[in-house]
Amino acid sequence: MRLLALALPCLLTTALSAQVGLTLPRSGNTQRSAVTQFIGPVKVSIEYGSPAVHGPDGADRRGQIWGKLVPYGLTDLGFGHRKPSPWRAGADENTVFETSHNVLIEGKPLAAGRYGLHMIAGPDEWTLVFSRNSTSWGSFFYEESEDALRVTTKPSKHDYREWLTYEFTSRKPAEATAEMQWEDLAVGWKIAAPDIDEVYLSKLREELRNTAGFTHLGWNAAAQYCLQIGKNYEEGLAWAEAAVSKPFVGRAEFSTLSTKAQLLERLGRDSEAKEAMRAALNHPSARPVEIHQYGRQLLAAKRVAEAMEVFQLNAKRNGDEWPVHVGLARGYAATGDKAKALEHARKALAQAPDEVNRKNLQNMVKEFGGGS
Repeated sequence: MRLLALALPCLLTTALSAQVGLTLPRSGNTQRSAVTQFIGPVKVSIEYGSPAVHGPDGADRRGQIWGKLVPYGLTDLGFGHRKPSPWRAGADENTVFETSHNVLIEGKPLAAGRYGLHMIAGPDEWTLVFSRNSTSWGSFFYEESEDALRVTTKPSKHDYREWLTYEFTSRKPAEATAEMQWEDLAVGWKIAAPDIDEVYLSKLREELRNTAGFTHLGWNAAAQYCLQIGKNYEEGLAWAEAAVSKPFVGRAEFSTLSTKAQLLERLGRDSEAKEAMRAALNHPSARPVEIHQYGRQLLAAKRVAEAMEVFQLNAKRNGDEWPVHVGLARGYAATGDKAKALEHARKALAQAPDEVNRKNLQNMVKEFGGGS
């Protein structure tokens, strides 16, 4: 009944202001708050009423929140349907948890949607309740039959919080931790995107049907993402083909042709991959640094002879331009010709465009027997 006495005047005053279409101060010294976090393309938000530890009359309720103002377990709130109900996890209207995509909450699946968030408090363990009903007032009309998910979690001590607050306290590429903080306590739970790669791919498919699909850059970037994540090569190749030759959009140049070549290679279509890469390397758009980087990739893959051919092609096409001699130095070193490697390392050192490259090339010269 204490919860009812505290909540009912706020309910009536706030509801009345909404009914007459006026914007008036909220009752009970409680402001509406919201927090949003993206997990990649997945948008997660929590909207809630934020009560204070000090009551509307100024009374300090510290030490009187957990197990008292917020009862442990389910309780009859004295209004609504009068069934044992959880806490509304905030104040006034439903606390609302919304996710744009399917997620895992503490390892359990929750479909994309908008949910009323309730909590069953306890001294050692809490239960989070995600209800399909997100439009009711608080927990007064909570129905267990509308539960979409329940998970358990542990409370922890926290620095003092006057205002109830939700925060995302840890963030990783495919997961985040949400936390409710109030008074001296926090309750957190992990939210994970179960297949973040597929979420991105789905988004790419959608976006390529819009303005991103009106340029070769969009198709090429989507194809490169498939290389980055190491899967979806067939569709990636189709995107690469569009980047090269799609009517009114495609553009055959080093970046698009080399992306196509890499995807063909991942699919085991080696002869086609070599042909596409040859076209990329010999295309007028191929810059010395791009040719050099491809040679470095071949060296890293222990394909020394092929790398040497690429470095020599770069020299034939671009003469003394940076970083032609760097590539030749590395290529000759990989073949065991230290004299040639030293010759080109010295030439590259004389061209070094910045301090980082200069120091690296000085070390290379020393390594090849050129002294200090």
